[in-house]
Amino acid sequence: MHVVDAMTPRSELVTVELPGTRDDVLEYLQEHGFSSVPVVKDSDGSEVYRGLVSRDDLIDRPDEDQLALLMREVPTITTEADIHEAAGLMREETARRLPVVEADDETALAGILTLTDVVRAIAREEIDGDREVGELATQDINTTYVETPLAVGEREIYYANVPYTVVLDDEGNMTGILTEVDIVEVARVVEGEDDTGESIAEQDSEWAWEGIKAVGNSYFPTRNVEIPAEPIAEIMTEDVVTISRTKTATEAAQAMIKNDIEQIPLLAGGELVGIVRDIDLLEGL
Repeated sequence: MHVVDAMTPRSELVTVELPGTRDDVLEYLQEHGFSSVPVVKDSDGSEVYRGLVSRDDLIDRPDEDQLALLMREVPTITTEADIHEAAGLMREETARRLPVVEADDETALAGILTLTDVVRAIAREEIDGDREVGELATQDINTTYVETPLAVGEREIYYANVPYTVVLDDEGNMTGILTEVDIVEVARVVEGEDDTGESIAEQDSEWAWEGIKAVGNSYFPTRNVEIPAEPIAEIMTEDVVTISRTKTATEAAQAMIKNDIEQIPLLAGGELVGIVRDIDLLEGL
């Protein structure tokens, strides 16, 4: 199976174009709910692929407004590459998406291949998924307490560098799961005004989607994300999808696609013993 058979084609992609600003990216990310967007540039009437810009890039550099300075060069894959080659590159780079370029012109954006595209191919048995998930699961599990404030849970997820945390009750048993998606769904975008003075406001806020650029002593609009004060118990998913050691990568992929999730807790004898993430399934290819 080739990358072109699994990718999202260029015709279905929304891109941002150079020269541009962070507002162009924010509009796309907020409207479509994606975490990154390809960057292109017009060159003598032809579109040229230049890089990728993500929400993390905007958060990490709140004082930068120019798209050319926010975007990053990331690994690409060609349309004719084998899907296993793409999966290997994703594992190596810990990348959830790869821009796809034409085989005969690496400046021409042909589409994008996401980790979900690969998982979908495993679920459809278009590529091998016979390995048992007990061999692929990660034993290191990110966990938190059920009464933890949601804002603290968000920080735990951030510092663990994983998109989830398994929620434990007073007895240490799994009672739910909290993901980045759950947090984003309940977060509120708060708009207001701040006196910038001669400094950059909100640049230390990890949830700042739009920083304030200092230009004299003026008021500029701000747009930040406020996380509700409720405990994790009010937000988490209680009906957790789980899997056993002997299930295959194909069965795990099918469960992920069906339930629109990126990780599944692994149980043995009713006990939590691991976690199977979508990126773990690539190890079985």
